Amino acid sequence: MVSKITERIVPEIKEWQSRPLEKIYTFIFMDAIHYKVRTDGHIINRAAYVVLGVTIEGIKEVLGIWTLKNESSRFWLGVLNELKNRGVDVTNGV
Repeated sequence: MVSKITERIVPEIKEWQSRPLEKIYTFIFMDAIHYKVRTDGHIINRAAYVVLGVTIEGIKEVLGIWTLKNESSRFWLGVLNELKNRGVDVTNGV
């Protein structure tokens, strides 16, 4: 049942993840939440990366969520490049 639901919403998730963004946000918060997941009988560490932007109108907007095993500067650089490709001016004070 869960897999059927997942199959139906994956296209919407992909669309949300690649949607165009505003060019300017007054603030952008970048953080990672670390948690443990049971996989194949083992507990492993994962990280959920979240980028939150505040629009000029003061509205908070989740710009993206990513998951990975470990946090790294290389990964954050990739996130910034993705945000730039989606329309955010990451060179102007970010």
